[in-house]
Amino acid sequence: MPALCPTSGVGVIVEALTRHSRHPREWFSTYHHALHTLAFSLVVAGASLLVARQRWKIAPLTFLSFHLHLLEDLLGARGPDSYPWPIPYLMPFSHAGTLTWNGQWPLNAWPNFLITGVLLIATFYLSWKRGYSPIEMVSRKADSAFVGALRNRFSPPERKSA
Repeated sequence: MPALCPTSGVGVIVEALTRHSRHPREWFSTYHHALHTLAFSLVVAGASLLVARQRWKIAPLTFLSFHLHLLEDLLGARGPDSYPWPIPYLMPFSHAGTLTWNGQWPLNAWPNFLITGVLLIATFYLSWKRGYSPIEMVSRKADSAFVGALRNRFSPPERKSA
């Protein structure tokens, strides 16, 4: 049994790299949904509380976005084998709070592609219009290059005179 990957998102990289090896590591497949819990959402929100500059604004937004992710998985994250991935919300304390939905569509179904496309277009538009993007959280230089590329491709918005 593979060791628990502390950040299951990193597990997807390990899984992809070892997929065709003699000893594939299925860290993402095994553990990603196991971390979809109230307890882990509190850990993530707590971590953001410790590192954010606007901690009392960011921590609740982190908690909310974590739960939005859970809702999205509940709606459309069914596996390729048609197994509707349950969300073990109250684990490790109780099995009673496991969330499932029989209408869950597959992860690669058209609604997920549509939602992703609409959100990407909205992000690009807001970045183009406002002059900054989510990339700014990682690198202001990369953000400037991204917004510059958007504005070069799609002429910058006109500024209103005061």
